[in-house]
Amino acid sequence: MKTILLLGSGELGKEFTISVKRYGHRVVAVDSYANAPAMQVADEFRVGNMLDAAVLDAIVAEVRPDIIVPEIEAIRTERLFAYEQQGIQVVPSANAANMTMNRKAIRDLASQTLSLRTARYAYATTNEEFVEAVQDIGIPCVVKPLMSSSGKGQSVIRTAADIQHAFDYGMEGSRGDIRELIVEEFIEFESEITLLTVTQRNGPTRFCPPIGHRQERGDYQESWMPHAMLPTQLAEAQKMAALVTEALGGYGIWGVEFFLGKNEVFFSELSPRPHDTGLVTLAHSTELSEFDLHARAVLGYPIPEITLLRNAVSAVILADQEYSSTPSYLGIQEALQIENVEINIFGKPSTRKHRRMGVALAYAGGDEGIEELRETAKQAAEKITIEY
Repeated sequence: MKTILLLGSGELGKEFTISVKRYGHRVVAVDSYANAPAMQVADEFRVGNMLDAAVLDAIVAEVRPDIIVPEIEAIRTERLFAYEQQGIQVVPSANAANMTMNRKAIRDLASQTLSLRTARYAYATTNEEFVEAVQDIGIPCVVKPLMSSSGKGQSVIRTAADIQHAFDYGMEGSRGDIRELIVEEFIEFESEITLLTVTQRNGPTRFCPPIGHRQERGDYQESWMPHAMLPTQLAEAQKMAALVTEALGGYGIWGVEFFLGKNEVFFSELSPRPHDTGLVTLAHSTELSEFDLHARAVLGYPIPEITLLRNAVSAVILADQEYSSTPSYLGIQEALQIENVEINIFGKPSTRKHRRMGVALAYAGGDEGIEELRETAKQAAEKITIEY
C-alpha cells in the first residue's frame, strides 16, 4: 500500500481519490479549507496554505508520502524538486508540475523550444507594459493571468475601452504570488478541444477521443466526447501533445488544449492532471474515466488502448449566489427521470456566484448524436435547484 499526498482537494481530486482507493492505497488530502470534496473520501486530510513553503514542508515531513499528486496551481511548486530528491514520486514530475503551474513557462516551451503553432503572445507585469503588449498584439486579444484556475481573470479585449478593466480583472484573478499577465492574439477558431493524454512509465503514450467544450467567463459550461475533427487535425494534435508531454517528463494524465481552425491546429495550454472538461468521462464514454487513467499512470499500472464506448456530454450545475454553508440540492429525482442521465454533486462546503457545484451527465443509449445529448444534459442540469 502506498501513501499518496493529494495537494488540492476539489472535485477532480475527489474523483481521483476514489479511483486510487479502489486499488487499496491510502490518500491524505490537503487544501486551504476544511471539508473540501476530496477530504470527504480520503483516509485523512490536512488544512494549510500550500503557498507557504514551511507549511508544505511540515505536511510532507509528517505524512511521509510515497507519491505527491498536485491537483491545483496554488502550490509552492519549487519545493517539489526537494521532495523528488528525497525519493518521493512527484506527479507527473517536479519539472512538469513547476513549469505548467505558470503559463509563461509552458507557452515559451511550446512556442520557442518545440516550435508548436500557437497564438502570438506577450507578457506584462505593469499597466504600462500591458498597454504596450495590447498595442503589439492588436485588438481583439485575449488576456489571462499566468497563474489562475477555472477561468478566473480571463477576458477578451474588443475595444480600447476594455483595456483597463482587462488589466485589473486579470490581476485580481491571479492565484498564488505571481502577478503577471499574458496577452494573446485572438485566434479565429471554429472550436476548441481538450485532448486527454496519458503518459506511462512502461508503455506508450495514450490518447482519449477529443473532447469539445463551450466556455463562459473563461470556465467550461459543457463538454462532449467525441468532438468531430478531421483525421489530419487529430493526428497533428496528438503529435503536439506527445511532444510537449515528453519534453516536460513524468507519468500521469494531461489535459492538452487546442484551438481548431479550418485547416490548422493551435496549441493553447495544458494541465498536468485531470481536466475539468474530462468530467464527461464519468459517463463511461471510455472504458476508464480520466481519473482511473490518472490513477493507473500514477501507480505504474498498465493502461490499455483507449476506445470510445458511447457518446457523452456533461453540463455544469452552477451556484447563483454566495453562501457560507453546505447547500442542499432539489430536483435530482426529476433529473434522473430523464433516460440515460446521471447527476454528480461535488459536495463543496460553500458557494459563490458561478461556482461549479456539480455536473449533469447524458450518454447515448443507442445512436443519439452529440447535439441531442447536449440538449438532454442541459435539461437535466436545469432541473437541479440549489437551496441555500
